Amino acid sequence: MTLRETMRQLASRAKESARELGRLSREEKDACLRAMAEALDASRDLIARANAEDMAGAAESGISAAMLDRLRLDDRRIDAMIRGLRDVAGLPDPVGRVLDDRVRPNGLRLRKVAVPIGVIVIIYESRPNVTVDSAGLCFKSGNATILRGGKEARRSSQALVEALVEAGRRTNARFPAHAIQRVETTDRDAIRDLLACTESVDLCIPRGGEGLIRAVSECSRVPVIKHYKGVCHVYVDGEADPAMASEIVLNAKVQRPGVCNAMETLLVDAAIAPAFLPDMARKLAEKSVELRVDDRAAGLLPPDLPRVKPASEEDWHAEYLDLILAVRVVDGVEEAIRHIHRYGSAHSDAIVTRNEDRARQFLAEVDSAAVYWNASTRFTDGGEFGLGAEIGISTDKVGARGPMGLEELTTYKWIGLGTGQVRK
Repeated sequence: MTLRETMRQLASRAKESARELGRLSREEKDACLRAMAEALDASRDLIARANAEDMAGAAESGISAAMLDRLRLDDRRIDAMIRGLRDVAGLPDPVGRVLDDRVRPNGLRLRKVAVPIGVIVIIYESRPNVTVDSAGLCFKSGNATILRGGKEARRSSQALVEALVEAGRRTNARFPAHAIQRVETTDRDAIRDLLACTESVDLCIPRGGEGLIRAVSECSRVPVIKHYKGVCHVYVDGEADPAMASEIVLNAKVQRPGVCNAMETLLVDAAIAPAFLPDMARKLAEKSVELRVDDRAAGLLPPDLPRVKPASEEDWHAEYLDLILAVRVVDGVEEAIRHIHRYGSAHSDAIVTRNEDRARQFLAEVDSAAVYWNASTRFTDGGEFGLGAEIGISTDKVGARGPMGLEELTTYKWIGLGTGQVRK
């Protein structure tokens, strides 16, 4: 069987399973999700061994420390996957929600009802936890999933999928055989062939770096929900609480630098920069953060500070996904907003200030999927938003935007209830 035929078979099986998923009740789906959580708990040793092999192979290939962090599955992250499945099981079923209900003058009743999208392909790099988050959210929302993880996480993803599918089959005889599938080949042409199956695949969600997302978007013949970059900003206003600002900046940059909602550029109001920047820079240096600074910031930093370089024009556009931070001094909130409009990626941006008027201006004028006042950009996450888990973050303006949970994995259809009405 050729690669194209294999991908068509995979997609066709997913389409049939999507129809079968529609027959499961909420109680049946939730029972399967809880069983999947238990299966992950019982499979910790197997998952850990698979992940250790992936980590060893990735380290030999020379990938960055931040990408290795994305790949790692320790007990805390396995706990988070288990908790995510249980949380999703406890959420209301998004399918069947009545979004609109109206009766026309002729008595025809029209209802707008939430329904599953169908077959969703998830393409991702590293981060094997995406396997579980995606499968759980798609299953709960009645969608069949085809997972294509990066080759560096192949063993981890395989162990996770096997645990999930076996738990579903053991719990319910009506569990669709191909509701959760994994693309086993690492051949890159498989993505192109799979995303050409327009008769079976309804949507693709790529998760990873800009290169992956652009490559998927350019080759896909099915709709793609995406964000190309996470060039996230924190603006420290002249009326910011310095202690609060310091905590937010550190959290946004160093808590997990390899994720898309980590801060990549720090903007500091000139009114507070002389008092704030030197101490902030030392705290970042203690966390091994390299700074790429403009001339105004450079003039305020201690001369003995390590890992400081002049910023180039490219640095303002950069998504480092590493312990590197661009720093710029600006003249107030207006210039901060202009900088974000020019260089940002419409992902997540924050202002730290006591001044409510400036905060309201920032929240209104920064056109990003998530905008914060006195909070870290790291909160742009499905779990932190109370969505149970997250299947991705969208910076698109049509359809889903921001963290995508259960409701974002449904579409809708109109149902007409008549009593013999005909169009005149």
